Amino acid sequence: MVTLNLMTNANQLLSSSPLGFAKNNFCKNVGFSSKARWRRRNDFGVCCSASSFSPMESAKIKVIGVGGGGNNAVNRMIGSGLQGIEFYAINTDSQSLLQSAAKNPLQIGELLTRGLGTGGNPLLGEQAAEESKEAIAGALKGSDLVFITAGMGGGTGSGAAPVVAQIAKEAGYLTVGVVTYPFSFEGRKRSVQALEAIEKLQRNVDTLIIIPNDRLLDVADDQTSLQDAFLLADDVLRQGVQGISDIITIPGLVNVDFADVKAVMKDSGTAMLGVGVSSSKNRAEEAAEQATLAPLIGSSIQSATGVVYNITGGKDMTLQEVNRISQLTMCYTDILVSQRLQTHKHTGEVNPPSNYFIQLLYLLLVAFQHGFIYSNNSQLWLKTLGFLMSFAAEKSN
Repeated sequence: MVTLNLMTNANQLLSSSPLGFAKNNFCKNVGFSSKARWRRRNDFGVCCSASSFSPMESAKIKVIGVGGGGNNAVNRMIGSGLQGIEFYAINTDSQSLLQSAAKNPLQIGELLTRGLGTGGNPLLGEQAAEESKEAIAGALKGSDLVFITAGMGGGTGSGAAPVVAQIAKEAGYLTVGVVTYPFSFEGRKRSVQALEAIEKLQRNVDTLIIIPNDRLLDVADDQTSLQDAFLLADDVLRQGVQGISDIITIPGLVNVDFADVKAVMKDSGTAMLGVGVSSSKNRAEEAAEQATLAPLIGSSIQSATGVVYNITGGKDMTLQEVNRISQLTMCYTDILVSQRLQTHKHTGEVNPPSNYFIQLLYLLLVAFQHGFIYSNNSQLWLKTLGFLMSFAAEKSN
């Protein structure tokens, strides 16, 4: 089994002319010399480091699931066996917290909501988080990297997640939001609330990963039940978090440390998730092509200027496969920020597939314009615009 995680953003510019040389020559099947591989990013734009020779303090990573969608995603992450992470579940609904697998449940807004939830009102979610600011800050204390995961459109997730993010970012922690945008069948009210929440959240995180649930319809079959559709959305949130956390927490032959990840993700803007899978004879090329075409978001990697990617494989992974994946990745983007190679069979799945397998994950830029989610997926943007226009027309009547 070989797994490749790619993380991209278009706001991180670390360029210099030697890097352009690196890109051009990778695309022409010319690699770096062994000496060049060990140089720092400031010299070549490529950062590779060997496994540590002495024990080092590991980065403290916390995942904060906010609201029902965030709590469900945390349960999926715990069930999949993510390593080296502390999990927290935050909610205004005390009954929902009883269903959480997280060791650290936190009820917020006890005086305001009395444990009964927000009724889908983001303002109540925000006020609940403000009421419990000290408790939230205590839960985040000592973090290096904080993931805030939530389903946008509801009350607690939409209202409280931006407050949690603000607390984390002001404390100096690397703050990454991983959120879903609601299915269109969930109604325009949730879509509008999601847009407003995403805009607030974007101002309070270093990197924001947005997963439009409607794109999951393109990868789900016709027999997928409604319950399974939401489970699929929860699992994509897991993939977004794991794609980054595994890079930091799982040792590799060529390591990228927390400082490398922080360098590319600090104040980097917005991103989206793509997945590619192949088990064919040409697994490296096919998986790389699928990931760079981003089937979950209908876009491509060409607009990205920063990449962190992670290759995971069993004993059957070959040097040529690693090299081909590197070439394909470098041809799609201007800058390779860092890379990490590891031989590790566990991918976070309950039942990992056979060794002859490649899976790729990557994160791709999305830009915010005038409060809208604007991406290369014009269908999503037009649908969102239609929701807002209909909503405004109703309000005016």
